[in-house]
Amino acid sequence: MKCGIVGLPNVGKSTLFNCLSSAKAQAANYPFCTIEPNVGQVTVPDHRLERLAELVNPAKVQAANVEIVDIAGLVRGASKGEGLGNQFLGNIRETNAIIHVLRCFENENVTHVDGSVDPIRDKETIDIELQLKDLETAEKRLEKAKKMAKSGEKEAKLNVETLERLVNFLMEGKNVRGFDRNDREAGLLKEMQLLTDKPVLYLCNVDESSAKEGNAHVERVRVMAKEENAGCLHIAVSTESDIAELETYEEKQLFLEELGLEDAGVNRVIRAAYDLLQLQTYFTAGEKEVRAWTIKRDFTAPQAAGVIHTDFEKGFIRAEVISYADYDNLGSENAVKEAGKMRVEGKEYVVQDGDIMHFRFNV
Repeated sequence: MKCGIVGLPNVGKSTLFNCLSSAKAQAANYPFCTIEPNVGQVTVPDHRLERLAELVNPAKVQAANVEIVDIAGLVRGASKGEGLGNQFLGNIRETNAIIHVLRCFENENVTHVDGSVDPIRDKETIDIELQLKDLETAEKRLEKAKKMAKSGEKEAKLNVETLERLVNFLMEGKNVRGFDRNDREAGLLKEMQLLTDKPVLYLCNVDESSAKEGNAHVERVRVMAKEENAGCLHIAVSTESDIAELETYEEKQLFLEELGLEDAGVNRVIRAAYDLLQLQTYFTAGEKEVRAWTIKRDFTAPQAAGVIHTDFEKGFIRAEVISYADYDNLGSENAVKEAGKMRVEGKEYVVQDGDIMHFRFNV
């Protein structure tokens, strides 16, 4: 599961990526600094993992990760191949969700490709290019469906109706994520991998003075994001870069306190990306290792077991489950058992975020 960082050139994408990831993308004050997409495995901050490690005192602690991709900046005409358009659009198609970085700070020393700061205009510039590419995809698929429908194929006729509606929707300048669909249509759209159907988080890049409360630019983006039912965060990317260079946790916390912030912006972004990808965490906890495992929401116990090893899923018998709250309150697995708080769940159990699990299996 990949989350792609997108935006116009020079809005802070690569600097954000560097803050998020141990991979170091080149960052400079000119367009197209990022040519190839940089990919980084980013650790998901989770206080529950820290607490479990404190209680169990294991030999090893392993956090959950999310994959972040820094994608080359897009310009007007990208859908027709301008700039690095074809490459940009191909890279974004391979991601599962989008962090759309918008410049929300004034600085005459940092070039803006359109000469002024206007995050809504910038957002619409990228939307138009993605919509045009989706329109091209939908029209090609419609043409194919019409040919198949002539042979009397029922499914093709239904697809023609859906695709005609989709083409009209895109021609109105709308993103596919707002397109009403039934289950059959949802399958068709998923198969098409449409760019504007991907879930999006709008990330407002502000200056240090706006790191806590945001500014007028951010407020405009918040209103827009609410209308789209999309997420919105603001962070001072340049300041986060300075924080990332500090060596100790104490130094970083002191810097954050001076800014009036409780948590680093990058931590909020990582957690938001994890949520955007519809991921959640369960834990295994023992003396050898306390580990956070990443699963999709609504995974059943056997599916969750399969993340550890495919044999666990194939030979699944049952899962022994402890809620994080009970483990935290009672302090140990034995105390949880004595209190009768450990549950035994079968194949139909849907794993809850924060569950601590032990699987029984037979292969």
